[in-house]
Amino acid sequence: MKTNILTTAANLSDRDLLARLEMLAGREREALVELVAHLAALDGRPAAYAAQGFGSLFRYCTQALRLSEDAACNRIEAARACRRFPVILDLLASGDVTLTAVRLLGRHLTPENHRAVLARAKGRSRQQIDILVAELAPQPDVPASVRRMPTPATPSVTVTSPPAPSGGISQPITAGPSPAGFAPPPRPIVQATAPERYRVQFTIGQDTHEKLRRLQALLRREIPDGDPGAIFDRAVTLLLEKVEKKKLGAATRPRPHRVIRPGTDKPRSRDIPRAVKRVVWRRDAGQCAYVAASGRRCSEQTFLEFHHIQAHAFKGPATVENIALRCRRHNQYEAELIFGPRERRPSTQTADLERLWSREDRLRL
Repeated sequence: MKTNILTTAANLSDRDLLARLEMLAGREREALVELVAHLAALDGRPAAYAAQGFGSLFRYCTQALRLSEDAACNRIEAARACRRFPVILDLLASGDVTLTAVRLLGRHLTPENHRAVLARAKGRSRQQIDILVAELAPQPDVPASVRRMPTPATPSVTVTSPPAPSGGISQPITAGPSPAGFAPPPRPIVQATAPERYRVQFTIGQDTHEKLRRLQALLRREIPDGDPGAIFDRAVTLLLEKVEKKKLGAATRPRPHRVIRPGTDKPRSRDIPRAVKRVVWRRDAGQCAYVAASGRRCSEQTFLEFHHIQAHAFKGPATVENIALRCRRHNQYEAELIFGPRERRPSTQTADLERLWSREDRLRL
């Protein structure tokens, strides 16, 4: 039975488990490349699947090969791109590009640009691929609009507007569930449409809509057309300044960190001086600074914490040299290397203990 595979995997050591996963992922890529290549051949022989009773290659993939609709679309698009540019097969086999990247870029590849575009696509994330597509096929800014959505329970408004140029994130954000029996509103979107231009779409409530209208009226001199994108840019700028000041101690005129002379040291505190936070954040570029033995640095940029390299319990100072950014997972991992795994407590105490751990052992961002 296939369920035995779970038992086998659970009994592997950490090292063997990781090695096994890398080997299996390599096998999967090899099988994927073969499948895509064979689909490319079949795409050129429509009579072959038509004779079997399938009206399209898509129907053949979903019904005969039992692929999901998304998987079928990705593989068919990749197969057609590979027929035009066979070099894509090598990139898929090595893992340098993904099926999604090939699907998004395929229609924009030409004999003149395909090598340069594919070279830029190597190792890129979905967000970066979206930006690359926006460079290849820039779209005009969407017109600003504010319209009421048909949500019976809590009236809301969808705001769509091109924000000011920025290095924003190109990633859909999952929206909450909708009332039973009604179609959900469009999901919030931050999507690259052209170089340094992004389409932003989200749904707001009635109170926020009223605030937006008041701002449009008050800012009529500065923003004559009341563009929600311009207001959004101002609001995000102000909020970012406030959050950075609160969490990083950012300031236009930062005060230097006061050095306490030996012999006059006050009782040690877990609080990290703001000056240290600012320097550490800039030095680590707002990213987890954990580096594995292989030389790979963690790429997490969310839920970051200020980490004592020499543990605070062992008199590690709160200095720039001893403080580094860690994501939640690596902060906990390095703590367990020193102190051992944390003991599990009864569930009734979990919330209180988590708050205690956060206050005394780490600073969440």
